[in-house]
Amino acid sequence: MSTSMILLGLLIAAALAYIVGIVRCRASTGGDVAKLHSRTGYYGSYLAIWTVLPALFLTIIWAAAEQPVIRHLVETSLPAHAAGVENDALMSLTLGRINSVAEGLPKLSQSEFKTIENARLGFTPMLEAQRLLQEKGVILGAEPEPYIISAAYDEVIYRHTSSWLITGLAALAALAGFVYGFTQIRPRLRARNTVERVVLAALIGASTVAILTTVGIVFSVLFETIHFFQSVPTFDFFFGTVWDPRFTSAGREGGASGQFGLLPLLWGTLFISFVALAVAVPIGLYSAIYMSEYAGPKFRGFAKPLLEILAGIPTIVYGLFALITFGPFLRDTGAMVGLDIAASSVLTAGIVMGIMIIPFVSSLSDDIISAVPQSLREGSYGLGATKSETIRKVVLPAALPGIVGAVLLAASRAIGETMIVVLAAGIAANLTLNPFESVTTITVKIVSQLTGDLEFNSPQTLVAFALGLTLFVITLALNVYALYIVRKYREQYE
Repeated sequence: MSTSMILLGLLIAAALAYIVGIVRCRASTGGDVAKLHSRTGYYGSYLAIWTVLPALFLTIIWAAAEQPVIRHLVETSLPAHAAGVENDALMSLTLGRINSVAEGLPKLSQSEFKTIENARLGFTPMLEAQRLLQEKGVILGAEPEPYIISAAYDEVIYRHTSSWLITGLAALAALAGFVYGFTQIRPRLRARNTVERVVLAALIGASTVAILTTVGIVFSVLFETIHFFQSVPTFDFFFGTVWDPRFTSAGREGGASGQFGLLPLLWGTLFISFVALAVAVPIGLYSAIYMSEYAGPKFRGFAKPLLEILAGIPTIVYGLFALITFGPFLRDTGAMVGLDIAASSVLTAGIVMGIMIIPFVSSLSDDIISAVPQSLREGSYGLGATKSETIRKVVLPAALPGIVGAVLLAASRAIGETMIVVLAAGIAANLTLNPFESVTTITVKIVSQLTGDLEFNSPQTLVAFALGLTLFVITLALNVYALYIVRKYREQYE
């Protein structure tokens, strides 16, 4: 039985325990619920918690330990010449073949499974076993050794045994928890306190998972970045003006050759983001002013969701639009007026990205402008100012910190964009002020450096983590500063 089926069973058990808990608490007072310390629903939740939590914890721990334990058992069952392999790559390849066979064995019929078992014992040719497995979608690439079939057979048995063991143990744990919770239900039981403590622990656990995930991502990137800087000088990376990571095979002399200058990539990222903001900020800000100050309720209710649809379009669609439609259009239009505009250029990627981030500026700015107290507007009108003067001299200055925060959040979104720049910005690492030429960005090079046949520990691959960490620091700083400004603005008027 799979883990998902166990979780489904626990969900059903929780529902039944909830009902039984309510019935039990009512019966303990003879139907007089006024004698209960907590509402009846808390008693049902109390019994459901005791029924589910012990079994759930056991299932989670078992699921986390199952694969490593089975892997260890399979490795110990291998013959000496296979288990003694010191090369991790060869051992991983062997275990991968074993897993492939093990995944295919449950798909076999009883007679076919008997053939595999005979091949395991040496009574049937291995070519016949390979043919049967290939018919079930298991591609081995070569005739499997007998110990591969034997280890895969043992792995299937281990998995089957483990599945039944955890099912039985989870059922026993649920039953024991149910019995204990049932015996504890009485009128003065502080069921509400217990349930609220469990809910609080669940909330703390959820937030902890989010924090630990972020920390794990940061440290995983940081460690690989440290490995990169063991091969490439830090100064050359941060202040180098040439990006030319030569793709030499790992292990050869000069495997760390190439120039890994960050400045061309950083300049391309900031240049495209600047063009995007030059498009998005005026359009988004003017849209927000119109929506909050001039538009009627009917038009606002129709236009604002329509504008925010832009934020829901996948970025790959924007990238394809820039690559297939907008880039060639700019190139042909430029040729008509004597301008040499590349189809993949700063202008192409920047304008399309600016269209994408318009909702970030307009929606946040609209909310911030609408939050300006009406008393400020009325005071301005009372002094004889017109509507436009009130907007320019009262509303916008009052909303300026929040608008700046919205622009910074949009900037961090533009800097971290991947798909549009991969398709529309080009791959040339140029330090240029010409928006009609191709440049490349940090995200483009992260994608390109992680694709290919290079070994993972080569500098040409590890540089992607250094680029990712740099991009993370830049966007984090922008987000923190933007949130600081927005919170400061909100506190001013709350």
